[in-house]
Amino acid sequence: MSRFLSRAGSSLLPYTPGEQPQGRKWIKLNTNESPYPPAPGVAAAILAGYGKESAGAPPEIASLRLYSDPEERILVEAIAAHFGVKPEQVIVGNGSDEVLGFAFRAFCDGDAPLVSADLTYGFYPALCGLYGIPYETIPLNEDFTLDTKPYENCGKNVIIANPNAPTGLALPLSAIAGVAESNPDRVVMVDEAYVDFGGESAVSLLGEYGNLVVIQTFSKSRSLAGARVGFAIAGEELIADMNRARCSFNPYNVNRLSMLAAAAAIRDDAYTKECTGRICRTREKTAAALRKLGFTVTDSRTNFLFAKSGVMSGKEYSEKLREAGILVRRWDKERIREYVRISIGSEEEMETFVEVTEKLVREAAAGRP
Repeated sequence: MSRFLSRAGSSLLPYTPGEQPQGRKWIKLNTNESPYPPAPGVAAAILAGYGKESAGAPPEIASLRLYSDPEERILVEAIAAHFGVKPEQVIVGNGSDEVLGFAFRAFCDGDAPLVSADLTYGFYPALCGLYGIPYETIPLNEDFTLDTKPYENCGKNVIIANPNAPTGLALPLSAIAGVAESNPDRVVMVDEAYVDFGGESAVSLLGEYGNLVVIQTFSKSRSLAGARVGFAIAGEELIADMNRARCSFNPYNVNRLSMLAAAAAIRDDAYTKECTGRICRTREKTAAALRKLGFTVTDSRTNFLFAKSGVMSGKEYSEKLREAGILVRRWDKERIREYVRISIGSEEEMETFVEVTEKLVREAAAGRP
């Protein structure tokens, strides 16, 4: 840190993103990216989505001289059409992390703190630290399930990742509805980054609860992690509040290429369902293989598994996988330090992962006294 860093800056605890290694060929099961490419129409949309050529440059490059549409109409309208809501109920951002930032800035402060689970997405406390928002946590149950009773009538803003990360567990819509109904004067945010892998979307509840904000991303099920696009759907007034925060920070927050890519991706729902279906089948096959090897595996409704070996520590397991060229994610937190989070890769990648794991389990078992 430099001598110029402010007191507020020095107190920040930044989110630590998953490793993106260069060079060596890795099987990357550490950042929950899709193993499949974006929808076929994405590339065509980018190449065909621009006007006349300018100064000899290809049209898709020439149009980058212009700022992107601050109203983000092409993408907002595509999302609204997909979910059957009004365009005025949609806001988009540079990844769902930015959308979370808009929501936190718009709805939370010292008089309106935020409450969430103790084991959930680590970006929530990082954002609260950045904005000076009081952040409170409620412990998950021993089995990592989330009991919504402590959130009901809490009188605070709430954010629930559903399905949750890193546990992979999901709540029924009735549980979300109970939290929203019991806190009518506070905002209830539902982070649905993984909802397309087996969860239930709270978008269907928006007509009943005007305090709900549903946040999703194009990074997981729609294979656009590198495009950095996320969005939220809520009532028109809440979206107007979030746009107030957006336009106070960066009104051109989503670039032209990403908007075209995301609009094409959300229009091809059949391709999304095909890919998520393949990922879910591979997830269940991998989970069964791990359980057969003595692992404890949560009932994931995401594109990853949360698992603990019966013969190796989480640290030893993740390090030995790394030595074999396989990356997984692990946290050194007391309650989950023996678990690793395993993103679901392609069928071939997961077969290799299981083969390597079988070998490691045999070696660990043979080394026991």
